[in-house]
Amino acid sequence: MQTSFSLIQLADPDIREAEKILRACVHCGFCTATCPTYVLLGDELDSPRGRIYLIKEMLEKGRAATAAVVKHIDRCLSCLACMTTCPSGVHYQHLVDHARAHIEATYARPRQERLPRDLLAWLLPRPAWFRLSLVGARLARPFRRWLPAALAPLVDLAPTRLATPSWSDRPQTFKVRGVRRRRVALLSGCVQPVLAPQINEATVRLLTRHGCEVVVVPGTGCCGALAHHLGKAGEGLAHARKAVEVWSREMAGEGLDAIVINASGCGTQVKDYGFMLREDEAWAAKARRVSALARDVSELMAELGLAPTVAGPRPVVAYHSACSMQHGQKITAEPKALLEQAGFVVRDVPEGHLCCGSAGTYNILQPELAARLKERKLANIARVRADVIATGNVGCMTQLGPSASAPIVHTVELLDWATGGPRPAALEGMTP
Repeated sequence: MQTSFSLIQLADPDIREAEKILRACVHCGFCTATCPTYVLLGDELDSPRGRIYLIKEMLEKGRAATAAVVKHIDRCLSCLACMTTCPSGVHYQHLVDHARAHIEATYARPRQERLPRDLLAWLLPRPAWFRLSLVGARLARPFRRWLPAALAPLVDLAPTRLATPSWSDRPQTFKVRGVRRRRVALLSGCVQPVLAPQINEATVRLLTRHGCEVVVVPGTGCCGALAHHLGKAGEGLAHARKAVEVWSREMAGEGLDAIVINASGCGTQVKDYGFMLREDEAWAAKARRVSALARDVSELMAELGLAPTVAGPRPVVAYHSACSMQHGQKITAEPKALLEQAGFVVRDVPEGHLCCGSAGTYNILQPELAARLKERKLANIARVRADVIATGNVGCMTQLGPSASAPIVHTVELLDWATGGPRPAALEGMTP
């Protein structure tokens, strides 16, 4: 794709990066076949190629974002399926992130759009306040029809019951069982400990059983993905710097062999810290080291090798690969191979490349499209006739769980159970 940025514009490192990405695009259109919004809507402007044209026009001419551009960029899930499909290596992730930051800086959103976005960016990285908000959402459910339209999806997604705070999320060190093979930091997250604390608990049990000393480093907090993908670049970078600081301190102290992440959306973000902070001299080198150490829990387990499993029947598993896992981190084989090694029969979900509609805060901000994608995904899952659904991202669990035909659990819960941990609570009462 030809570009016509001025030399003054190209002095901006973000514009230089955008130009490089734009020039890689050859207009082939392969991306349209795997873009969820294009598949649903059939609108060229709701495809990656169409959005690339809109972003190019906006950035080249130095224009403030218009309502039309914002509509089509907001509809993008950032699922990154287009990056898996693209034969030219167009790094759409960085381009659309730049566009969202430009929109946030130049477009005055109507109040009814701005308030929920600001609320989500502030609320979700704060577990205590997020927990309190879910209590409020449960109380508000009987009055849903009278709520503002922007708040209704928040109420719909709130769980019917909340788990109590977990022993696994406080800053501490979990010793290995047996000989220590690795020392790893665990990103406990911000949303996940509130919605599904059993994931971190299973991760700690699994890793310590396999020779890993697990450290929940004080002060880590949110990875920054939520704010970053809302276009709030400053807030996203502040979260990233804080995480880099605390992990770098731990690396310089007792040392770390890996930074383990069990929410694939967070993993995609942490692995991108080196790029995000590339122009910041004070942080660039440390950020690259942190990104180099980041591992999804399935990656680390594949490196360690699975311990002998406990004998017993296993349910048939439908494996739902989160977009941030398969497209963002390019992790496709490890989770399924581990489940099969643990004795589970694993079945792929048809149209597995298409997003379920969760996509961070997408199911709250774009509820109609998210609902259509959810129903499509659930229908495909039902076709494989599995006993349980496994995935590697809490967002997908929240999106699909309440309506799914089978219980949904994190992959790590099944691996923990198969190697001596407790049966996942979601599977209680199931046979086998």
